[in-house]
Amino acid sequence: MAATILTEKITLNGTDVPTKQNSDGEVVAKEDSEWTDEEKKKVELNAKAINLMHYAISFEEFRKVSRCKTAKEIWDKLRLTHEGTKQMRETRIGMLMKEYEIFSMKEEESIDQIFERFRIIINNLDTMGRNYSEETLVRKILRSLTKKCKVKSTAISERNDLIKITYDELRGKLLAYETTHMS
Repeated sequence: MAATILTEKITLNGTDVPTKQNSDGEVVAKEDSEWTDEEKKKVELNAKAINLMHYAISFEEFRKVSRCKTAKEIWDKLRLTHEGTKQMRETRIGMLMKEYEIFSMKEEESIDQIFERFRIIINNLDTMGRNYSEETLVRKILRSLTKKCKVKSTAISERNDLIKITYDELRGKLLAYETTHMS
């Protein structure tokens, strides 16, 4: 457990090759034989973290990070690759928020299709740190339905306490309605 926590810290904060100051006052890498037990452990954990990351990523991802020397370098490069810079991240969040706000069911769309399309938006927002409560998701879906589903939407809203119904329960109710009334 302690090794796992230390490995995580090394991945997020980095570890440096143990150094010393030589007789000229320059900072140089220590010889392996000069490392303390703690320095050896940190270098070993860094190597383990690098190994774990190499096993966990695809070959395409590996090519992006293969020249990195520390787990932190790998982590930072992968994070930048997938999340982008802070400005890119904020732009992406803005675009996803707009998708969420204008989301509505298309006339020819099935319940499965609307929930799949909505799930993609919600998962992307979750990944970017924007989370919504079950109640908010339920209300958004109910507001997004087409006229042919409004009867069921109204019935669900009136019959159920929208704080208690889950997103998955709503999906089930709408699928049942679609199967019996809209086929």
